[in-house]
Amino acid sequence: MGRKVYVIGVGMTKFEKPGSKQWDYPDMAKEAGQKALADAKIPYDAVEQVAAGYCYGDSTCGERAVYEIGLTGVPIYNVNNNCSTGSTALFMAKQLVEGGIVECAMALGFEKMEKGSLGIKYTDRTIPLDKHMKTMVELRGFAKAPAAPQMFGNAGREHMEKYGTKPEVFAKIGYKNHKHSVNNPYSQFQQEYSLEDIMNAPMVYEPLTKLQCCPTSDGSGAAIVASEDFVRKHNLMGQAIEIAGMAMATDLPSTFDEKSCIKMVGFDMSQKAARKAYEQAGIGPENAQVIELHDCFSANELITYEALGLAAIGKAGELVESGATTYGGKWVVNPSGGLISKGHPLGATGLAQCAELTWQLRGTADKRQVAGAKVAIQHNIGLGGAAVVAVYRKPQ
Repeated sequence: MGRKVYVIGVGMTKFEKPGSKQWDYPDMAKEAGQKALADAKIPYDAVEQVAAGYCYGDSTCGERAVYEIGLTGVPIYNVNNNCSTGSTALFMAKQLVEGGIVECAMALGFEKMEKGSLGIKYTDRTIPLDKHMKTMVELRGFAKAPAAPQMFGNAGREHMEKYGTKPEVFAKIGYKNHKHSVNNPYSQFQQEYSLEDIMNAPMVYEPLTKLQCCPTSDGSGAAIVASEDFVRKHNLMGQAIEIAGMAMATDLPSTFDEKSCIKMVGFDMSQKAARKAYEQAGIGPENAQVIELHDCFSANELITYEALGLAAIGKAGELVESGATTYGGKWVVNPSGGLISKGHPLGATGLAQCAELTWQLRGTADKRQVAGAKVAIQHNIGLGGAAVVAVYRKPQ
């Protein structure tokens, strides 16, 4: 471990349905970046390097986006790590500060998406998920449904078969996240649904109905990280949130060798990243009050409870039924509404999670505020694959 690293400023746009608003990725990035700078109370000139994340776009969209914020000639990295792109950019920025290379760095993420399910852009080369798809097809075949809900839905089916988890448990996760989003002005959807609404919504791929699946979205998020010296010099200790631990893991042999859809969608890399982040922070999930995790589908939220150590293997269903993951429970998971309700502009998701947790630990999350929040956990995953887990702590 190197120097302490703090989040000193965060900003994000409202997440929007693709095509519903006349804006482009530079507009989104400008809004999020300027909000983060204003929050940090620093000029863009103080930022020494930028990691800019997005999945859809040509080679130097990162530069084009950042140029809306300022033209200082600093290094700008274009980052693409599927759905974990935003947290990967944050991980890079954090490492730059931690390693003593810079005093202040920005992580920026944005996405301008197309309507409908995620598709493949390049058909003339190996697809990055070919190993994952091969594993799934060998185990479960391939159905007439979009690939992503099939992959995560099959992980849900495996949990049901192994541990007796009922379809209502997955629906209750969707119910919780939609309910939380009512209080989030940045959320793409801000509507509460009954459990019956969730269960009776159109079936995408059993057990996942439409209201248990994240939508495609347009939007941007940004975070500014800095060293302790920078924080003190700029008198920002009152708002700085420490990144007490942060780790990234990629796929392991078990992803493909253990003939498990739960493993195939990244369980082991999530678990590995979590354990490393907890070790760095010197605290575990039992010390946290608030968590933002990657609920691209309700099935993934369920298995992630076990990967993060909130529940023993096979016991995540009981955790949901006990009410432990919402207000009044042991943790509040996805107070923002999560990806299911807030939306999922791939490059921005990890940074929106960071923004939410920063606001929670500052005590400025308004109606979403988790009482007494002092420690927070972030989990962001992208198939193909990378998992990033961070532990945030409110400085004493």
